[in-house]
Amino acid sequence: MADSSNIFERGRGAIITGGASGIGLATAKRLATLGMRVCIADSDEPALGRAAKDLSKVAPGGDSDVLAIKTDVSSIAEIDRLAQAAFNRFGDIALLMNNAAAFDGGDIFGPLEKWHRLMNVNLFGILNGVQRIGQAMVERKKSGAIVNTGSKQGITTPPGNTVYNVTKAAVKVLTEGLAHTLRNLPDCRITAHLLIPGFTFTGNMARRMSEKPAGAWLPDRVAERLVDGVARGDFYILCQDNETTREQDERRILWAAGDIVENRSALSRWDPRFKDAFETFMKNSPRR
Repeated sequence: MADSSNIFERGRGAIITGGASGIGLATAKRLATLGMRVCIADSDEPALGRAAKDLSKVAPGGDSDVLAIKTDVSSIAEIDRLAQAAFNRFGDIALLMNNAAAFDGGDIFGPLEKWHRLMNVNLFGILNGVQRIGQAMVERKKSGAIVNTGSKQGITTPPGNTVYNVTKAAVKVLTEGLAHTLRNLPDCRITAHLLIPGFTFTGNMARRMSEKPAGAWLPDRVAERLVDGVARGDFYILCQDNETTREQDERRILWAAGDIVENRSALSRWDPRFKDAFETFMKNSPRR
């Protein structure tokens, strides 16, 4: 296993896409407080400027430790430009967080344009980061980590936003494959990690509601979980929230996998025929 002990060392660099708000910005601030030099990338230029100013206030080196690059992650050319700027400024990139994502998708029969948009950002945006930035990290032979932001919706796939679920399920599979590839590369010191946030009050949610729901975590708690998880060497960095426990998450994930094993209906958790069975399953003692 690659050594993760010095990933968060003072002076090392990080690149975070979707870094102008939410979990991305919270992670950038957490890394800056640890003394890392941070490059944030986002498609929202005004938000990116505000985020860079906020980061400069907590970064030990102020403006010199912060870089903000307007980036469309679905564009290979823009990812290459981001990589060149970050490596030129910091020299060493210890952490890549592929976090940029779009949420507003829809169901199966929704507009095809939304399918293309979410696939281009949520899936190919991450693949672009892995292939163009992550591979450069591998080639430098230094320790580091690639964190891809997934979602519980990519595992339990609740109905309502199938487009988003499909993209996040693909991110899970992509990141699992990445982890396998990295651990089998000779002399590779880069690890892969899948961040799985729970109910989090992000910028997207704030635009739909004025106050944080009591059940939601703030992004900084997710950022803290991310740093702790990478430091421990966890691959699946599963986050909870204020209304869901780790045990409940595990039972829901096990039930979803059980649809195949037990030959139940698809998404049986939301099938009235399995309502009682699911409730009973959730009340059972957790696996040992």
